[in-house]
Amino acid sequence: MQVTETSAEGLKREYKITVEADVLDSKLHEKLEQLATRIRLPGFRPGKVPVKHLRKLHGDALLGEVLEETVNTTSREALEQNSLRPAMRPNIEIKSFEKGSDLEYEMSVEILPEIVPGDLSTVKLEKEFSPVPDSEIDDALKRIADQQKSYETAPDGHEAQTGDAVVIDFVGKRDGEAFEGGAAEDYQLVLGSNSLIPGFEDQLVGVKAGDSRDVNVTFPEDYGSADLAGQAAVFEVTVKEVKTASEVAVDDELAKKLGMETLDEVRERLKEQIGADYNRVSRMKLKRAMLDQLAEMHDFPVPEGMVDMEFNQIWQDFERSLKEEGKDLSTADKPEEELREEYRNIAIRRVRLGLLLSTIGDTNEITVTAEELNRAIMMEAQRFPGQERRVFEFYQKNPDALQQIRAPLFEDKVIDFILEKAEVTEKEVDRETLFRDPDEETEAAAS
Repeated sequence: MQVTETSAEGLKREYKITVEADVLDSKLHEKLEQLATRIRLPGFRPGKVPVKHLRKLHGDALLGEVLEETVNTTSREALEQNSLRPAMRPNIEIKSFEKGSDLEYEMSVEILPEIVPGDLSTVKLEKEFSPVPDSEIDDALKRIADQQKSYETAPDGHEAQTGDAVVIDFVGKRDGEAFEGGAAEDYQLVLGSNSLIPGFEDQLVGVKAGDSRDVNVTFPEDYGSADLAGQAAVFEVTVKEVKTASEVAVDDELAKKLGMETLDEVRERLKEQIGADYNRVSRMKLKRAMLDQLAEMHDFPVPEGMVDMEFNQIWQDFERSLKEEGKDLSTADKPEEELREEYRNIAIRRVRLGLLLSTIGDTNEITVTAEELNRAIMMEAQRFPGQERRVFEFYQKNPDALQQIRAPLFEDKVIDFILEKAEVTEKEVDRETLFRDPDEETEAAAS
């Protein structure tokens, strides 16, 4: 095999690789000898078919296998000889081959950059945290109590109020024609629950059993059905029953309904659950701030192929979200060219940070154990009751899917490692500040 570098520009490398004809013929001969030991042909004893005869019958078909295997092995050898770490699968183009002649092909490949992580101890971060206020626990308890409410038929003549339930039949019409999915019978609606189109429930306040009422609404611009989004409609509503709710006391009896002994136990459980959500948001914001600093500290070239893949995924997600909003590129907030540049910069950042985190993890021998991986698969399998075994088998047989489980686990461990090295101070904030979008904070600071 002869390997000649023909181009080296940035992270791109191109090579011309020649494999001699006698090497190919030798590999073909080996395959024919292997075939001779197991093939059965009329007129020949088992294992006694001449190789020369097999070459005439199967030589061309086996030569295709030889070429594929040779390209795979020699391209790997070429990478190893030149100490290259490919970012993605190399691109191979056969330039010259005829039976009995040398094989010549060109290999182009993008390599991973040399990455030297900066001093992680210089990373300075502020971690926001917020105690769970009693008021939020009280609100959560009230929502739970509301879910335990029972509704009883109201006395004749009772006018429905916010908090009451009405049992209704309705038919939605647009321009006098009923539309698909706009009708229901015996539908129980709690007024004030905001479970239907904005404005619908408000127009039923004051109705009594037996009333009929036309409810005029306008579907939201972001409504799920593009045919109805932003459109005016009339719902012909018949009120069959009005019900009033019986209040559920927030006490130990409620706790027992929830499988606990005391209300204090319920409050403590809610505090833990809400606190876990607070901690998730706190870590998310801390991670983002950390990645921002790492991005500022490091500036190395990234493989264009990896950026293209990341950009394409981002762009597909963007176009999908536009479609869900009933928009397209012509009605987007910015010109397409500007959007493409913006999202490509995001793709470059993601690829650079991904390579950096991978390097930090590998350099410091951070790994995901089999136990951690199995635990994550088990959590995923729990989402599919009764199919847990099939989920496990799926991941065992699909390395790419297994990598999608492993990748976030590895990243979290690397993030934890960096946070241990960084200087992190804590800052108590209120709930509103903790849950504020970092982009809003940036815009507020700039204005």
